[in-house]
Amino acid sequence: MSSESSNGSNGLGDTGTVVLENKPDIKEPPMYQVVLLNDDFTPMEFVVYILQSIFGYEHERSTQIMLAVHTKGKGVCGIFPKEIAEMKSHEINEMAKAHEHPLISEIEPLTD
Repeated sequence: MSSESSNGSNGLGDTGTVVLENKPDIKEPPMYQVVLLNDDFTPMEFVVYILQSIFGYEHERSTQIMLAVHTKGKGVCGIFPKEIAEMKSHEINEMAKAHEHPLISEIEPLTD
């Protein structure tokens, strides 16, 4: 025979009350855009190659970004949290330097 009480208690002094803790507010990290700056010496094909290699873009998307850089003076390659944006920008600059091109990338805070 069972000796359970009918008040929902488990017999161990626990009444089954659940206490919910407040969840901490989790803020999204600030985002940064990786920007390529136009120059008159880096071949367009190299810029497309960089965009495909570092960002994984298809040829068509890479060409669109390259043309934006070429016609507007600069173009956004992608938007990332700061550490990732810094890493990608550094990778672009190092790859350009290794191939002896003056291509420069920088990061800018994303503004709403």
